[in-house]
Amino acid sequence: MKQAIVARADIGMGEGKLAAQVAHASLSAYEDAGPKPRKAWKGAGQKKVVLKATSESELFELADVAEREGLPHAVVRDAGHTQLDPGTVTALAVGPAEDELVDRVTGDLPLF
Repeated sequence: MKQAIVARADIGMGEGKLAAQVAHASLSAYEDAGPKPRKAWKGAGQKKVVLKATSESELFELADVAEREGLPHAVVRDAGHTQLDPGTVTALAVGPAEDELVDRVTGDLPLF
């Protein structure tokens, strides 16, 4: 079981902003999962990987694949209180789900 969080590298988020957006995505996708995968993921140590995307369109393409695969996922839009304009798409989380299923969506992306 794992979760992959894909964050945009093209919008110049500072380290703190990046950390916050990754956390938002992780929690939102966790909440999208059913009780069985949530329990399994928590019991297995909540494995996560943070990956890099280069555009908003790339995040939406990945989200579409996750949707078609029936995987829990969440797209995060920033509230715009600090560094980014309101509504800026910043991150996508896929999973928790079996590693192989998450990799079908995010397996070709580089580490952040």
